[in-house]
Amino acid sequence: MRIAIAEDDALLREGLALLLRSEGFDVVAAVDNPDSFLDVLDSVDAAVLDVRMPPTFTNEGLQAAAEARRRRPGFPVLVLSAYVEDRYASGLLADGASGLGYLLKERVGRVAEFTDALRRVAEGGTVMDPEVISQLMSRRRADDPIRSLTPRESEVLGLMAEGLDNASIAARLVVSDTAVSKHIGNIFAKLGLSASDAGHRRVLAVLAYLRA
Repeated sequence: MRIAIAEDDALLREGLALLLRSEGFDVVAAVDNPDSFLDVLDSVDAAVLDVRMPPTFTNEGLQAAAEARRRRPGFPVLVLSAYVEDRYASGLLADGASGLGYLLKERVGRVAEFTDALRRVAEGGTVMDPEVISQLMSRRRADDPIRSLTPRESEVLGLMAEGLDNASIAARLVVSDTAVSKHIGNIFAKLGLSASDAGHRRVLAVLAYLRA
C-alpha cells in the first residue's frame, strides 16, 4: 500500500515514515506542507495528515484532506491531531465517513493500534479517536435520539465509530456476537434507520453519533 505523510514536525514525520515502512507500508512521500502532499496525490493509495500545517498552523491538513477527496472521491485519509479538536472531527465528516480517520498523535506510539487504524481507513472504514467521541457525546442536545441509547448501546456505537466490526466489538466487551447484533439492531431502530438503508446503516449510525 502506497502512503503519503504530511507532517511539519520533522522528527515525527521521519518517525512515522520509519514506523510505517517497518510495518510493510510503501511510504512514497513524507512532506511538510499540504501543497507538496497534493502534488503526489495521484501516486498514493492513502495518506496520513497532520491537522495543523503551514502557513497558518490551523486547519490546513483538513483543507488538504477535503481537496484530496474532491479530486479523488473516497480517497482514504487518516488525520492526526495533537489535541482533541472535535470541531475538526465534525468538519472532516462533511462529505461522509467512508475512508476517514481522526486520531490523537499519542495513538501513534501504540504501533499495532495505529497501523490497524490506517489499514481500516484504507479499506474504506471509519476510525475516530475514543477521546473525541467522548467529547462529542457530552455535547448532545436533550432531544437528540442518541440520548435514548442505553449505556451499553452507546458503548457499542462508540466501538463502531472506532471502526470495529461485530466480532471485534464482542471480543472487546466479552459478550456474544448475537448480543452485539441485538444491540446494533436497537441502535438502528432508535436512530430511525430503516431496513431500506441496509448496507449503509452502520455508516449512518456512526455519522449520527459523531456529528455535532
